[in-house]
Amino acid sequence: MSIVPDVLWINTSPSLQCFHRPLLCYLSHHLTVAQWEYCQTQDEPCSLDVALELLHDYLQSCDHPVHLIGHSTSGLLGLLYARRYPDKVKSLTLLAVGADPALDWQAHYYNHRKIMSCQRVLTSMAYNLFGSQDKCTINSLIKRLQKDLYCSISPHSFLQRVSLPASGVPVPLMVCGGTDDIIIESADLQGWKDYLKAGDRLWLCPQGKHFFHYFQHQLVGEQITDFWQFTHQSALLHASLLL
Repeated sequence: MSIVPDVLWINTSPSLQCFHRPLLCYLSHHLTVAQWEYCQTQDEPCSLDVALELLHDYLQSCDHPVHLIGHSTSGLLGLLYARRYPDKVKSLTLLAVGADPALDWQAHYYNHRKIMSCQRVLTSMAYNLFGSQDKCTINSLIKRLQKDLYCSISPHSFLQRVSLPASGVPVPLMVCGGTDDIIIESADLQGWKDYLKAGDRLWLCPQGKHFFHYFQHQLVGEQITDFWQFTHQSALLHASLLL
């Protein structure tokens, strides 16, 4: 018999999955955490709708709402799901997702590709996303980023950059970002303030760049579990008031 998770981590970037593991390990000490992964082949058209339906097929087997969490484009998918199927979502936690939720590192990549070579842009992105690293590590990061260009469901391409309208979500929401993230900058995160409900949270990690949840996994984990506990207590209070 399979265990129904309390938390579902969404991953739409298989090549970058290793940067999520420290946080997942921390969270798994508090609640039952499962991972849902979507991998797109190069021959398939990019479709967030297909991924949404597959995610819904998976969550249909859960007999209770779950905490959804995702980073960047994975968070975008979680946001779209929570808007479409709010009854299946206990809360939504977004990491490095701006008020324009479609904005991701690939949008920056394709913008710079108009004037620079692929290798130069990827090298620059590796430093900008992860900070100063030795040459061997940078080369490894470049390979992972290059693979992500082909295997993730980012809606951007060399021919178009997609933007989605800012909007809220009907479930409890926590938005986390990094103060030194050049992809989702502070202004992009502050744009969420117009859409936060009572009890929703906007929290900025003091350092760690775009993958702040990798470099600061314990600090991020503490903030997220505190939010989940607050959400649980609020739900209990609401239920008691209805009695």
